[in-house]
Amino acid sequence: MPRGGKSVDAVNPALQLREPRTDRGRRTQRAILDAAAAEFGEKGFHESSIVSITIRAGVALGSFYTYFESKEALFTALVQDMSGRVRDHVAPVLTGHSGTVIEAEGAALKAFLEFARDHKEIYRIIDEAEFVAPDDWRAHYVNTAARILERLQAAHARGELAAEPDEAQAWAIMGMNVFLGLRFGVMDPAADLAEVARSANRMLQSGLGG
Repeated sequence: MPRGGKSVDAVNPALQLREPRTDRGRRTQRAILDAAAAEFGEKGFHESSIVSITIRAGVALGSFYTYFESKEALFTALVQDMSGRVRDHVAPVLTGHSGTVIEAEGAALKAFLEFARDHKEIYRIIDEAEFVAPDDWRAHYVNTAARILERLQAAHARGELAAEPDEAQAWAIMGMNVFLGLRFGVMDPAADLAEVARSANRMLQSGLGG
């Protein structure tokens, strides 16, 4: 069993997202995933149905089974997809950032807050994943924390951080980001996300003890 900050993959490859062979297939699969995100986000896993998802997606019921074996398989694939979309949304911000690692984490937080505001359904979906797709739920958080820890450790190796970062600090940063997204991305559509990120970043930069 994976432990600590080590990255893990979803452990059931049979339920992983299938890669379509054609552009049309990719568009159809994307439409089903987007419809599922909206459906599960509104109704939850148990109250949603394959029929309602395909109607929302505008695809034939038979097309669903070309890409997904069941509602459970779709939900699992959606958790993997949303986790990857968060990663891919934040990654360019980090890649293009020229400041310190703390400043980069602030920029990454702002990007995540923007994603959370645009995709509020992610909170309900990830929460339900603990019970519907527990391996993917765990992988989502473990891999996210592992990426944060890797960035902090690289910064320490460059001499940017005095103390060597540990797993607890990476999880603390991730936890802060998740709940800031909930409070200001989901609950408060008018919040200034740039200021929220700056405020949290000041805490990382200076700490609260001084």
